[in-house]
Amino acid sequence: MRTIKFSPVMRALAVCIGTLALAGASQAAGDKGAYESAKASAKSTYEAAKTKCDALKDNAKDICVAEAKAARTRTDEQAEAVYKNTPKARQHAIDEIAEADYKVAKERCDDRTGNDKDVCVKVAKAALTKAKADAKANRVSTDAKMDASKDKREADYKVAAEKCEAMTGDAKSACVKDAKAKYGM
Repeated sequence: MRTIKFSPVMRALAVCIGTLALAGASQAAGDKGAYESAKASAKSTYEAAKTKCDALKDNAKDICVAEAKAARTRTDEQAEAVYKNTPKARQHAIDEIAEADYKVAKERCDDRTGNDKDVCVKVAKAALTKAKADAKANRVSTDAKMDASKDKREADYKVAAEKCEAMTGDAKSACVKDAKAKYGM
């Protein structure tokens, strides 16, 4: 049996996508208070992490700062995606988080030299490209499913409304009203 090893960037991306998917359960869409609280928490956590980075030097400091920025971006973008609750917002969040993770990975590559560094950067870039492609495919798929669902509801409503045509007076009005409520028209 072959074991698959994932790069730190891919593991972080998988965690990000999972967290983004589960975030909706913990925070209601459109909850401005939760959104603002998450943004404030991200800012204070970032500032504390950045202060810890000041004790480091050279590339270790650069990596530390990039990780702090990535953590803030992750929290900010996830909160915004949940707040907006649209496929486009979720795609944007994944794209921004992938960019932040890419910057961290590139900083980690700076400790390497020659071909090893070139390969490291290519792996980081490939992870970024894959994350963005997956996010786009997911959004397009979600949009298509939403469109198909709307088309199905409209078709079912038309059938129900047509059945109501055989009725008269209050019965017809009640039938149309029920059909509109049932199919969200």
